[in-house]
Amino acid sequence: MGKILEKTSPDADKSIDRKTIEKETEALMEEMGSLQNLLYAEKKNSLLIILQGMDASGKDGTIKHVFSSLNPMGIMVKAFKEPTAEEMEHDFLWRVHPYAPAKGMIQLFNRSHYEDILVPSVHKTIDKKRLEERYDIINSFEQNLSDSGTSILKFFLHISKQEQKERIEDRLTSPEKKWKYDLADSREASNWDAYMEVYESIFERCSPDFPWLIVPANHKWYRNNFVAKEIVKKLKSLKMKYP
Repeated sequence: MGKILEKTSPDADKSIDRKTIEKETEALMEEMGSLQNLLYAEKKNSLLIILQGMDASGKDGTIKHVFSSLNPMGIMVKAFKEPTAEEMEHDFLWRVHPYAPAKGMIQLFNRSHYEDILVPSVHKTIDKKRLEERYDIINSFEQNLSDSGTSILKFFLHISKQEQKERIEDRLTSPEKKWKYDLADSREASNWDAYMEVYESIFERCSPDFPWLIVPANHKWYRNNFVAKEIVKKLKSLKMKYP
């Protein structure tokens, strides 16, 4: 496993009180709602939020809980799954670019263009030269979005291998979660170390101007607070005003 993830614990800070943090998260979500309204009204900027992580790391749960206070009119969610036959006939960003957020909007990516480095790297479906080019193409893509007024937040939901195992097993036994289970989750879990190695490369190379935020995600309440806090900080930095 690489340096960044080795140095970052997936657990919540033990010195922090859960009830205090949950109350803070509620306040942050309320503030986020006000800032979203301002973003939507001003229509000068937009925000792209990328959620990456291993299977069962909590991407769906983060979307469900952290963004529940937002106005649906001003937020969109796109989940990127295995490319379709049509998508495979185009360049790898062809399916991504149409979902770049318009002015005033927040766009969530549940997985993203980074899957087009991760999966081919682990399963060796693309030659190394093309993979190397994708790092530069993604950097240019994100810089282009930024130059057009889109702020970018990139979150990696960091869970332990043991936590992932327990969550996948929970999907097999819990009636309300069983539908989420996919045999591929267990297969991909066996490639844990290979994925971590590729993620380390992504953290280092994509992109220096848009740093990855490593979210300790073993504890959902801590994860939600971390993500909400960073989004509020980013929106406040835009210095928005009502027209």
